[in-house]
Amino acid sequence: MALQNKEFEISKFHRDHVARLKDNIATEEPLEIRVVFGAEGDRRSKNLSITMRTPGNDPELAVGFLLSEGIIKSPGDVIGCESEGPISDDSEVGNTIFVELSEAAQFDPSEFQRHFYATSSCGVCGKASLETLRNQHIKPIAESVRVERKLIFQLPEMLRKQQGVFDVTGGLHAAGLFDLEGELLCIREDVGRHNAVDKLIGSQILAKVGQAGSLSLGGHLLVVSGRASFELMQKAVVARIPALVAVGAPSSLAVDLAREFRMVLIGFTSGERFNVYAGEDQIS
Repeated sequence: MALQNKEFEISKFHRDHVARLKDNIATEEPLEIRVVFGAEGDRRSKNLSITMRTPGNDPELAVGFLLSEGIIKSPGDVIGCESEGPISDDSEVGNTIFVELSEAAQFDPSEFQRHFYATSSCGVCGKASLETLRNQHIKPIAESVRVERKLIFQLPEMLRKQQGVFDVTGGLHAAGLFDLEGELLCIREDVGRHNAVDKLIGSQILAKVGQAGSLSLGGHLLVVSGRASFELMQKAVVARIPALVAVGAPSSLAVDLAREFRMVLIGFTSGERFNVYAGEDQIS
């Protein structure tokens, strides 16, 4: 389903002139993410998160979130997704998404007592800790990549040209998955940068639902339209994406994570310059 935007009448001031016109604004609505789990005959549902997002690609958002939180480990842990709940007059989707887990997922609700409220701007606050990944037994990325500098210079503009909803609203973040030759394999947009990445990763999981083995996106680049926060790096390392290229600045924890897990981290990327914060030996 295509992402949504809403039209509002606004007043536009320019020096001494005032114009009244219509403007398209990116939609932001809450989404409750729930999991359905348990043995056959004893299936239960549990709320995991309420996030503010741009409606569209909600199943991808949900399963991408579950992977980054360590609730699922592979596409084989997911049976399917279903959306339901109250639907507003100007929306095409419900405000609750149910992700049905297989019995093999072995989800234990007693080990997941935190109730998440994720905002579209910062994601799950208070979770920026390298210790979290260590406790999940996430290993450093063993597969190194060789990224050509001439490609890095081109990536922001290549991503920007594919941001269809941004062209209309000017209000969305984007995350794109590229191969090492510069082919764009997938792009997702959202008012929240972390949601865009979850949707992107979730799209790769849902393409392999029911298949055994962990998700691995080695040999790919994650390109984001904003800054590189710890949370975005966390999602990349869990999805085994070895390199993240950001248009904006990285945070200190993002740099720490990239260096500990042997990832490539590039920031302040434009057609003329970029900074390498981790993995310089993999830039050619």
